[in-house]
Amino acid sequence: MLEDIYADLKKRMEKTLATLAKDYQKIRAGRATPTILDGLAANYYGALTPLSQMAAITAPEARLLLIQPWDPTALGEIEKVILKSDLGLTPQNDGKVIRVNIPALTQERRKELSKLVKKTAEEAKVALRAIRRETNDLVKDLKKSKDISEDDQAKAETQIQKITDGFVAKAEQAATTKEKEILEF
Repeated sequence: MLEDIYADLKKRMEKTLATLAKDYQKIRAGRATPTILDGLAANYYGALTPLSQMAAITAPEARLLLIQPWDPTALGEIEKVILKSDLGLTPQNDGKVIRVNIPALTQERRKELSKLVKKTAEEAKVALRAIRRETNDLVKDLKKSKDISEDDQAKAETQIQKITDGFVAKAEQAATTKEKEILEF
């Protein structure tokens, strides 16, 4: 029974780390990656459609994104969405493809992004601790219903803490890695 609880705990914490990794992909570090445009959607025949479903998005160079829509009539909409986004990017439309130059980050912007990385990591750690608390409550309920002994409860809480500590360390490592990537010149 406790093994199932540990497995569920690990699964939920892995999802939290996966979300953290996805959030970090959206924070640009001065390099062009198609994931920068994740979350942007354009009006395409009356429906909001994600850019990744409307076009091939590639990064042929370190500071250039190339957006080639499946339907050339969507070029204008894609360009408008990128301009309106808070990414600070300026698309260049040549009638067939859209080129987006990724400007080099200023030192000030790097510091802002570093703070964002730390904030995102802290939010992930709070989520991990909330999962730990819920799991500990579940173990306490098992103890109350006399499904496990007091000793088993203490061992389970110790094991839950070890698992949580491991995932918190992984979140901190991910933050450190992303911060180094951002502060690199």
